[in-house]
Amino acid sequence: MTTATPAANFSNAADYRPGKIRNRVLWTLQIVLGLFFVIASGGPKLVIPNMLMDNAPENLTIPFALLIFIGVVEVAGGIGLMVPRLSGLAAAGLSVLTVLAAATQAFIADKPAMAIFPLVLAAIFAWIAYERRATITALVR
Repeated sequence: MTTATPAANFSNAADYRPGKIRNRVLWTLQIVLGLFFVIASGGPKLVIPNMLMDNAPENLTIPFALLIFIGVVEVAGGIGLMVPRLSGLAAAGLSVLTVLAAATQAFIADKPAMAIFPLVLAAIFAWIAYERRATITALVR
């Protein structure tokens, strides 16, 4: 009787590369989402933070410094998605950020329906991070 080791069926994370079509889909998503986070999400938090603070609902007020920090993280993550070496790490970071955004919408703002969009983004970012795991292991080395 022979037994197969589970590791024998999986390729090494450092050697994994997505196929041609999957790579194109990933890059399309990374560029679109990267531009979204730089221009539409993080950019306004850095350019017009006072207006965002003034227009925030009363149950979703956050400190000014936290708003700026979130903007910096979103812009850095958006840029990182478009840099081949940093794409996996940026996707993992943005996945965590969007899960926290969903939790904020669901529990602090008391609008659980608004948490769906960040959770969908978190799943997409987790998939990108998984597919780009070779870039993460290359950074570790």
